[in-house]
Amino acid sequence: MPVLFTIENENGTKEYPCPTMLSIGRDENSDIIINDRQVSRNHAMIRRLGKSDYYLIDSGSINGSFVNDKRMSTPTLLKNGDQITIGPATINFIHHEQQIEKTKIDDTESTLLMQNVNIRLITILVADIRGFTTLSEEISISTLSKIMSEWFRRVSDLVAEKEGTVDKFIGDCVYARWEARDDVSITVINALKAAGLIKKLTEELNQVYLGPPYELKIGVGINTGRAAVGVGQDNTAIGDAVNLAFRLESASKELKKDVVLSQGAYQYLPESLWRQAESEIMVKGKKEAVKVCGLSFAEIKLFFQDESFTG
Repeated sequence: MPVLFTIENENGTKEYPCPTMLSIGRDENSDIIINDRQVSRNHAMIRRLGKSDYYLIDSGSINGSFVNDKRMSTPTLLKNGDQITIGPATINFIHHEQQIEKTKIDDTESTLLMQNVNIRLITILVADIRGFTTLSEEISISTLSKIMSEWFRRVSDLVAEKEGTVDKFIGDCVYARWEARDDVSITVINALKAAGLIKKLTEELNQVYLGPPYELKIGVGINTGRAAVGVGQDNTAIGDAVNLAFRLESASKELKKDVVLSQGAYQYLPESLWRQAESEIMVKGKKEAVKVCGLSFAEIKLFFQDESFTG
């Protein structure tokens, strides 16, 4: 059965296939037009990542977008059988192939190893918005949705600009990866450049939507290591190398640094950048301390000053 959406409203039921992106709203140029005053002109979008991950992203609508009766403010990964409510319309997400594949991913490790996956050297970036929970309690959900919609949409473009791939949106963070081929150092440099661009974007959104006393900031973790790539129809990457990147992002708060890189990543950079910034930390899931390098965006910008780094 193909992946599709079924739309139910007062006019009956209509089916839509799943393209890379689907816009929803009252505007006549929307892919799915819902002509009702409860619906904003540009209300929401559904965006595909990889081969088969579909996210519902609210565009800052006044009345909100709901998944299974819960209003969402960050991109929400859709699962087979999910029900989206926008104004008077009910949108059903049908994706049987996804359900089958997710069951495989949840099986034991031995079953996973039987799948057609590849172990590859990749560089992983995890960028998280700091203080998001507090911010969500203090500003309107409409403003929050506008910020997050633009942030995730433009982050995807910035990562692609630096030859990376957004693997997942997870809550208020993005997980991206670069596959190493001939020169691993290029993947680390591109991840650092992407981090700087994401930081610049975050500052722009501060100026447009917030201002004092509110301020969006990001923390970033970067790791290079081997991971299983090609898991599931969305071609995701999983493994210890990915988990460590998430731990490094969390450690950035404790270290009071903007970006934390593992030794697996910073070893590919000039020693002058990381030698004075090395330290060891304990992370969950590791029995021994992990060598890391904590950097500020100012230090990274100085490193790239001859290459027009825009962080």
